[in-house]
Amino acid sequence: MKKVIATTKAPAAIGPYNQAIQVGNMLFASGQLGLDPATGNFPEGGVKEQTIQSFQNVKAILEEAGFSINDVVKTTVFLADMADFAAMNEIYASQFEGDFPARSAVAVKTLPKNALVEVEVIAVKA
Repeated sequence: MKKVIATTKAPAAIGPYNQAIQVGNMLFASGQLGLDPATGNFPEGGVKEQTIQSFQNVKAILEEAGFSINDVVKTTVFLADMADFAAMNEIYASQFEGDFPARSAVAVKTLPKNALVEVEVIAVKA
């Protein structure tokens, strides 16, 4: 049985999807842009600041479902420009404790709202 996860501590979905879906002990979170949920705007700065906010949004969704960042087993990072990989990766590395999850990182032509980064996760409760 699937359960819709929604929190006001992360930006609302901007299309026909949910922030996350929980199925049993698994959580599938939609990609999170670096939008501040209070203002709907990107933070000042560049990819580092947007990556920080993306992870804050991811963590809010995980928390709403009773998960934590340590439950994440797979991430996908979408970048508007692969030249931003090192800056994103610096922030990414600081978000996890212990073992890192599996990850894919890809450059895409354009992200919604012209974001610089989007982070999506799959989490599993052991």
